[in-house]
Amino acid sequence: MVQIMEETGRIKRWRLILGVESEERFISMNGNEKPGLSEEQLMMDQALAAIYNHSESEGFGQGRGAGNGPSNPKISKWLGDVRTLFEKDLVTVIQSDAIERCGLRQLIFEPELLENLEPDIGLASTLLMLKDQIPKRSKESARAFIAKIVEEINKLLEADIRRAVTSSINRRLHSPIPSASALDFQLTIRRNLKNYNKELGTIVPERFYFFDRTTAAASRQWTVILDVDQSGSMGESVIYSSIMSCILASMASIRTHIVAFDTNIVDLTEKCDDPVDLLFGFQLGGGTNIDQSVAYCQKFVENPSKTLFFLITDLEEGGNRASLMNRLKELKESGVTVVCLLAIADGGKPYYDAQMAEKVARIGIPCFACNPEMLPLLLQRALKGQDLGEFRKEFEKRK
Repeated sequence: MVQIMEETGRIKRWRLILGVESEERFISMNGNEKPGLSEEQLMMDQALAAIYNHSESEGFGQGRGAGNGPSNPKISKWLGDVRTLFEKDLVTVIQSDAIERCGLRQLIFEPELLENLEPDIGLASTLLMLKDQIPKRSKESARAFIAKIVEEINKLLEADIRRAVTSSINRRLHSPIPSASALDFQLTIRRNLKNYNKELGTIVPERFYFFDRTTAAASRQWTVILDVDQSGSMGESVIYSSIMSCILASMASIRTHIVAFDTNIVDLTEKCDDPVDLLFGFQLGGGTNIDQSVAYCQKFVENPSKTLFFLITDLEEGGNRASLMNRLKELKESGVTVVCLLAIADGGKPYYDAQMAEKVARIGIPCFACNPEMLPLLLQRALKGQDLGEFRKEFEKRK
């Protein structure tokens, strides 16, 4: 019996190595019986076929032309799947083959080409996923490319996010007590623009504005926690989340934490002063333990009624699902504003665990995918304590 099982295991391994084209031979060798692959082995087979299958109908390797490779949106998710399904030493080999076969080698290993590409968030996700494969001579070009993406998204989001925060909470954070160290330069200049003196070539302020640095003001400060899934399918969401966290971290009225997770947890809060550094701190791809990461983030909650917790994940939980649901329920019942974003991306239907999403929604936590343009409005509604369930319905109507 043991010998038969070992033989069956060997047949399945060889079937995976040789691909679907070998299946007929295995059937004839095995008494007209297919080598029955498990669900995980079928996923492995699809992942391997994507680069090693030369047919026109499958894969994104040479069979379909290398020119299709870099812009193919499947690549980022595929790389994440490979890291989940295979051992680390095999992943390195498969990724190297992917770079050769999918037209990525020329793109990543030639800085001149990378410098001339138009910013593309899908390609940025792929570059971040392959960051350890990029040679030294191309690293600066890769960083410059990511910086272009950051700049574009900043233009899209920064002013609106700052306005959303200001309109929600900043008015309460000013004091009539003058203090040079607490001077709010931006507000003072903005409110006194009408007092510009042409002769002196400067603004002559009528009134100065000062931040309230008292303990009471600190207790009114909001904490925003972004807990971000760094599995392969979440590339775009990682980029938008990172930029939003950097904008928030630069504002005195918000305490910001950003945490990345797969089966491990990385606290990236200290990198919030540089969005490019922050993005290169992510390791896209791999498994998922959401429960473990939510447990880690709970320690940042000091004042639940002034805490906004964004869980950004496709909810493909590899950890303890029951424990995750209990933690989310506990956070919500303590007074924390909890929002589950299944994706932050432009267009396209996001991939996520629909059953888990339904369970999360059932305990009263808004759970939906969001366009990046809607993030400032979502943030504003959340900070004002407005009904985010209604926001989700409005958002669905606009789509």
